[in-house]
Amino acid sequence: MSFSDKVKNEADELTGKAKQAVGRATDNDSLVAEGQAQETSARAKKAGEHLKDAGKNVRDAFS
Repeated sequence: MSFSDKVKNEADELTGKAKQAVGRATDNDSLVAEGQAQETSARAKKAGEHLKDAGKNVRDAFS
């Protein structure tokens, strides 16, 4: 995973958490849901990148 991908995914996850906090503070359920979706999406991207990195590491170990 490139450094820029890591930063973008981390920023998306933090933004999602912030949206959830603001949504809870203002009783805005749609903002809470939007934040949860953004956080979940960022976590899924991070997991996919970790799998891709693991595959590259295995490939490199056998070559």
